Amino acid sequence: MLRGVYAVIASEPGPPENLSLQELPTPEPGPGEVAIDVAATAVNRADTLQRQGYYPPPLGVSDVIGLECSGVVASVGAGVTRWRPGDEVCALLAGGGYATRVIAPAGQVMAVPTGVDVATAAALPEVSATVWSNVFMGAGLSSGETLLVHGGAGGIGTFAIQLATALGSRVFATAGSPAKTDLCLSLGAEVAINYRNDDFVEVVRAATAGRGADVILDNMGAAYLGRNVDALAIGGRLAIIGMQGGVKGELHIGKLLNKRGVVMATSLRPRPIDEKAAICREVEATVWPLVAAGQVRPIVHTTLPLSEAAEAHRILEASDHAGKILLTT
Repeated sequence: MLRGVYAVIASEPGPPENLSLQELPTPEPGPGEVAIDVAATAVNRADTLQRQGYYPPPLGVSDVIGLECSGVVASVGAGVTRWRPGDEVCALLAGGGYATRVIAPAGQVMAVPTGVDVATAAALPEVSATVWSNVFMGAGLSSGETLLVHGGAGGIGTFAIQLATALGSRVFATAGSPAKTDLCLSLGAEVAINYRNDDFVEVVRAATAGRGADVILDNMGAAYLGRNVDALAIGGRLAIIGMQGGVKGELHIGKLLNKRGVVMATSLRPRPIDEKAAICREVEATVWPLVAAGQVRPIVHTTLPLSEAAEAHRILEASDHAGKILLTT
């Protein structure tokens, strides 16, 4: 356990080696904020982009990397009534998670779900808020519909498979190795597609008698845009949450019109605080009971100390992992 307040800082944009642990002044919560002594944080793709200088934090947000954390409430600011010092919590952040103490808006702080230890809870805020806000609030996936998840073995993918299955949807997933497709199947996916060997459009069409997927959760962006439209059902909704396959793609409007389809692209980090608070409340009310019941669980690939953030970034960027990578204080 580190003593004092430390945070992982990127000395300048560049490779993982530019990350180092540095001591910082102790932050104090302002009105409507909560100070959390961090037990763990989790590593996300956005963190590696920020390290490289491509994804700066929103105005006024800490430049310390990290979009989620778990820990114990240290103190609260004026106007905060729900949380008290000593409460075990996890939080959705716009930045600052790679630290031993963080400040979070009170509305983005959530109780640790029953049955999950406080450190492992760091694997939950970003994936649960992303999946719930995009797949269910945005794209409106309902019981009986079909969801296609790209990157099914990643943090978001493993969570999306479990949550959609628990809520009564058919789930198809893509992944890049036999071990990863096996993981997707073990988590509830009806069909797992190795994208290195098979065309997901053809597989989805065959498995749905030509109908296609009602909702697609896509982390690839440009590279998959046209094929995702091909894989949509009539009235289908494509939710784009990443750009791993590029930022510019060609959209066949005619195909989209014929399918009466919807393409939506969202980013969670820059949303207003009140919107993120509303998402967190829905997550607590709807998702946490499923976690407590064991129907949805955080999948953790490995846990490293905060001082080894650079190694955690290397693991993530190699894409050989499955689930989340945690950093503990």
